[in-house]
Amino acid sequence: MTVSHHPATPESTRSPTPAAAAGRLVARPMAFADVPRSAWDRLCAASAAATPFSRWTTHRAWWDAYGSTAHEQYLVCVASDMGTDTAVDPAPDTRTDTAADSPSSSAETIRAIVPLMHRHEVEPQDEVTATALRRRAGPRGTAVPADAKAVFFGASYHADYATLLCAPDDMDAAAAAVVDALGRGPDPGHGSQDWDVVDLRRLRDHDPALPALEGAFRAAADLQGWTVTREQEDVCPVLRMGGSDWEAYLGTLDKKSRHEIRRKWRRAEAVGPLTFRDLEPSAVSVEAFIDLHQARWGAEGLFPPTAGGDRSRRFLHRLAELEAAEGEGRQLQLGQVEVDGRVIFSTVGFDDGRTCYFYNAGLDPDARELSPGVVGTAAYLRDRLEAGRDRFDFLRGDEPYKYEWGALDEPIHRLLVTRVQG
Repeated sequence: MTVSHHPATPESTRSPTPAAAAGRLVARPMAFADVPRSAWDRLCAASAAATPFSRWTTHRAWWDAYGSTAHEQYLVCVASDMGTDTAVDPAPDTRTDTAADSPSSSAETIRAIVPLMHRHEVEPQDEVTATALRRRAGPRGTAVPADAKAVFFGASYHADYATLLCAPDDMDAAAAAVVDALGRGPDPGHGSQDWDVVDLRRLRDHDPALPALEGAFRAAADLQGWTVTREQEDVCPVLRMGGSDWEAYLGTLDKKSRHEIRRKWRRAEAVGPLTFRDLEPSAVSVEAFIDLHQARWGAEGLFPPTAGGDRSRRFLHRLAELEAAEGEGRQLQLGQVEVDGRVIFSTVGFDDGRTCYFYNAGLDPDARELSPGVVGTAAYLRDRLEAGRDRFDFLRGDEPYKYEWGALDEPIHRLLVTRVQG
């Protein structure tokens, strides 16, 4: 569904949306480095649809690796009775691993964090940096002109999910505040060119931010001269394990898949002990993963000897460094599958205590006789099942192998707001 086109409202006569004028929150710009870490962690924990991609560690690692490919435009929402002209006192500009708060950070006043960034749809350096805003797979979405200035969720090139960070009770007010802020004209800190599109992707099907943002944008569309489109961006196949043991899980698969998994598992076990090892995030474990990933994918892998590959390497190393500092709270998971002491499969993913997110893998191409893809995935999945996880999320993309494990599609959505040229 698309809202009908209307003439754009001139910058000088734009008004706050009715929803925002009556709301409880106002949105203000704040640099990512100035957002108090305690506020981020509090709101991430309170958000119904937050995932490991929402964590401060993921955003910090992303900006450290890819910061030159986009411009951050983060917003924080505070109570409207704080006034609209004074900014929240930021935390000191500490780009450290802890981003510690200070008494002036006003962390307790922040009710929502809205991670946004902007850039043109296509930038001159995209080919060099291997920056890809779009997946080639998945449903075809509405095209955006290459020269359009676009607002996206922050740090979202490599995220499979994105959302606002706020408590459910504040979601509608936060969405209204965001829309009001985006309707007020160019941010003085981001140049004189206004945005052409707001392109919010990676919104999960059950995320309360999806209807809240859609409703707020549609309520403002007539006044602001916008069109609003909601469309399915892609799917994430997810396996719901529901507390099954390994044999009970295999019993839920079709006969062919079940037979192939058991046959290849037995063949690998005949060679020697088959184990899955959870590795501590470190430079050594990251390089071990990268080596096996590149051994399988070569020039098509994520880490070739190019500028783009160097950024991908930097991102993963930085993420591992930050997650290691989280101690027992870490969610990044690096794993290896061994057969008789030989590493045949490696994984990088996340685990939040309920869901395992299978982000990427590498395998030994010289171990074909051990079926490293099937055996490695089975060992990873079995380990997480026996650890009590309810869900195994294969993340974005409808590759056929995911459905052989019993995964079912969960859609993710895109909200596209386009400024009508008058």
